[in-house]
Amino acid sequence: MAGVEVIVGSRKEEKALDVVAKAKEDLADYDLNMVGMANEDAAKAGDVLILTVPLAAQKPTVEGIKEFCTDKIVMDATVPLETAIGGKPFRFVDLMEGSAAERTAKILEGTGAKVICAFCNISNSHLSNIPEEIDCDCLIAGDDKEAKEIAAEIIDKIPGIKTIDTGILEKARIIEKITPLLIGLNIKYKSHYGGLRITGIPALDKD
Repeated sequence: MAGVEVIVGSRKEEKALDVVAKAKEDLADYDLNMVGMANEDAAKAGDVLILTVPLAAQKPTVEGIKEFCTDKIVMDATVPLETAIGGKPFRFVDLMEGSAAERTAKILEGTGAKVICAFCNISNSHLSNIPEEIDCDCLIAGDDKEAKEIAAEIIDKIPGIKTIDTGILEKARIIEKITPLLIGLNIKYKSHYGGLRITGIPALDKD
């Protein structure tokens, strides 16, 4: 809707095409530049990659597109939730690498890919409630300053969202742990829209 060209990737191209068709049907008033492809083709064609899969699919997905990630920005929204092992959605699973984003970085080591933890704290209900503004900040973390600036330019196109750079990729360990807390709050208060706003930081109010 903001004019960005979008490629939807899926394990099977047919599923990606179905998602695109549904989006264009739901947003028929907008001229969407959106196509669907298999993951490998989407990763090859895309300039900035956004990984939005459950924990169980993270490793095989990243390994499947690794050869196409050379020098690209990879935003990872994966959160290690206990649901991956049959547990509760408001419980966190500790990973050997420290965080899901760091695991992606480990898999992509040597490719020159710039991995950024992003979108972990924004509910899919918010993202699906288009075109309403999203009352939520997007916390990001990564080791490459320029890559984070490019990622923020894309994220800030979503109405209502403000991107906040929390620092190095290791901060993903904290960002990802906020998600099960928000899920628990949504369950407790019967909501789908619980989010996070950071206040009191002058740099955020410059614009």
